[in-house]
Amino acid sequence: MKAAAVDPRVLALAAQVTESSDQDVPVLLLKLKEILNSVSLGSKQSQKIKQELYYYDLIQYCVLVLRQDYSRLQGGWATAAQLAEAVSQCCVGLEVKDNPEEFYDKLLPSAAQNLLFLGRRLQARFIRAIKDEEKGEFLRCFRIVTDAICWLFGGHIQLTECVLKNDHFLQLLMTDDVETATAMMSVLRNILRVNSAVLLQVDEKSLHSILDELVYKLSSTTNPVIGNAATKLLLLVAESHPHLVNLLSTRYKGLKTLLSKQWAGKGFGRDLNQILDLLYSESYQEGDIQRQQKAARLIQAAWRGYQTRKRFKKLPKAVTALQRSFRAKREQGLQLIKRQKEEEALKQQLQLQRQRAMRHFHERQLTLLEIVHPREVDRHKRELEGKSALTIQKLWRGYRARRNFHQQRQSLKQYKAAVIVQRTVLKFLEKQQRKREALSPWKEPKGLTEEQRLAFQQKVDDYIRLHPASQMSEEMSKELHLQGQEKLAQYMLRNSLDRGADQRRQALLAQVNTDAELLMNAPRLVEATEKDLEVFMSRSIPIASKAKQSHNAILKCTHWPWWKKLEDEFVEDDAVPDDVLTAHFGTLFIGGTKSS
Repeated sequence: MKAAAVDPRVLALAAQVTESSDQDVPVLLLKLKEILNSVSLGSKQSQKIKQELYYYDLIQYCVLVLRQDYSRLQGGWATAAQLAEAVSQCCVGLEVKDNPEEFYDKLLPSAAQNLLFLGRRLQARFIRAIKDEEKGEFLRCFRIVTDAICWLFGGHIQLTECVLKNDHFLQLLMTDDVETATAMMSVLRNILRVNSAVLLQVDEKSLHSILDELVYKLSSTTNPVIGNAATKLLLLVAESHPHLVNLLSTRYKGLKTLLSKQWAGKGFGRDLNQILDLLYSESYQEGDIQRQQKAARLIQAAWRGYQTRKRFKKLPKAVTALQRSFRAKREQGLQLIKRQKEEEALKQQLQLQRQRAMRHFHERQLTLLEIVHPREVDRHKRELEGKSALTIQKLWRGYRARRNFHQQRQSLKQYKAAVIVQRTVLKFLEKQQRKREALSPWKEPKGLTEEQRLAFQQKVDDYIRLHPASQMSEEMSKELHLQGQEKLAQYMLRNSLDRGADQRRQALLAQVNTDAELLMNAPRLVEATEKDLEVFMSRSIPIASKAKQSHNAILKCTHWPWWKKLEDEFVEDDAVPDDVLTAHFGTLFIGGTKSS
């Protein structure tokens, strides 16, 4: 390929990618979409540009940057989704003539794996997102990535087997989220439409894992969207090869019952009837012995799916905890080493300063001895000794004061704690006093301001002036006073009687409720014991004698001859004659009391 024939945009982009940092490369690679969209799809110019992008390793760069963390890059995960779309556009329709094994055996599988890995990241962030805007953005990016995967294996059919065998695909499929699960089942449906025989090419473990997940989704949810997608997938699996129908019938014995009972009438009856017809066909039926031997496989599949999903959910947390612990230990070790180095440097610096101070002190003493007259040497020594003694005393007093302060710190803490407790108790008592004053019926009137007092006084004067009081003699005033006192005494007496009557009513109501509860909870006569009978017995001999007399009268009434009971034929079964009521229920004893 001649240099003159190369598109200048490709050359410029390759130069920018080579000279830029790793964080700027994903944003620069977005220009691939502009270059690809500038020419018509499927034309010779488009094929030429894709070959140039491949020979200048731009497609390889784009595949590698899909595994980066885009949470801190410009554009975020939307940039990753656009790069995934660009990778699929570049790889589909590209014909490599020089060393095609590297393209078909290395680059394409690596692109499919990185796209699935990017899908896993987007799915995890979508599930963890809380805000609706974030969830909508992550779901849109996830759908773009799944569309890019479908476009990629749609142009290269051999990638369908690689996608199904990939662990990331199974992890993406094993989710309880409706939106992402529906998108992944759509990807699986496109794989089966592109290459219907791909399920026979994958290993048995991968095939069983996919079928286990589809059956689990049918058995663990009632969402019609999930049920419709899973049913259509099972129908495509069954129609692809008779061996797969036999596998569905033998491995999942309860599948036919599950489909017919749980998913009938959900809006996709046509697909449901087709899969049931295939499962109920005579050529794929098994005997009773074989069904009994494999009856537990459906439960095992559901349990394995649950355990696998549980492990996958716990795996990120475990990795995060391990990384956090490792970083903490590493940071702690670095801090310890740094602290030790700082302490050693400080010790050396202090020792050096001490040595310099001693040297400077000795030098100053020698200088002073040379300057001072011999007769003044003794006096100078005495002054130095006095200053030294003062310094030592000052340091000793400071040390002793600090030591006493540390010893008295506990007493100071106790004093502060006592002050805090006393303050809290006083606040509590003041609050209780305010509550009692608020609940008290007698409240002191609020004081009036001077303006309010003058206004009220003016109103009173105006009213007195407009309505002069009639003259009343002293005898009439005394008589009116006596009448008021008499009415007040009557009111107080009546109020006292009303309160006593109300208390008696409340006591009687409580007594009636207690007696009713005892009667409701009383055991049957067959189950009654002596302790149960003591509850309904009175310790008063007259009351017990009267109750016994009433009971005997009732028993005697029950033993009357038939001709004495003729008048009771038209009386209700529970009715009792008035004389019996008067004789027997007039002093009925209930719950230890006597009601009259």
